[in-house]
Amino acid sequence: MHQLRAVEEAKAVLTEGQGWSIWRWLAEKRRVRAMADRGTAALDELERQVKSTWSDELKNAYAMLSAPLDDDPFAAAEIEFAAQESHGIAEPIRSAARRTKEADDAAYRARMTAEATFERAESRLSTALAKQGAREAIEAYALRYRAIAEAEAARTACARGTAAGPGE
Repeated sequence: MHQLRAVEEAKAVLTEGQGWSIWRWLAEKRRVRAMADRGTAALDELERQVKSTWSDELKNAYAMLSAPLDDDPFAAAEIEFAAQESHGIAEPIRSAARRTKEADDAAYRARMTAEATFERAESRLSTALAKQGAREAIEAYALRYRAIAEAEAARTACARGTAAGPGE
């Protein structure tokens, strides 16, 4: 998978920021946040592009792994529909969807951890926490790339009728 320019720019600023003082972090906060948001948006778009090419079976198998949020009746209905549609889905497709969902969830948790760390850094005026947040954000980008690679592998594997992951 190719590296996205917006992500690489954000990673470069976050890497540079690991040498900054807290005052520099505070001064650069808006710029860093804007770059990080552009990187996240680029990854969101790439993920949408990849998953839009999935077969209906793979989409339904993935949807089955998502729980409805906040008792949303529409989300619950979508899950129910996916459940009905997924009865005949082969195990290799379910397995590929499961690996993709696990990778997506890990990337999301890493991003939320980095965001929380940056919030604590700002509220405590802590350089150490800001640097930790930068490291966590860079790792979150890496996990997101891996999740997208897993989504691509799922598409390819299901097209071939196998369930191999990106490294298999």
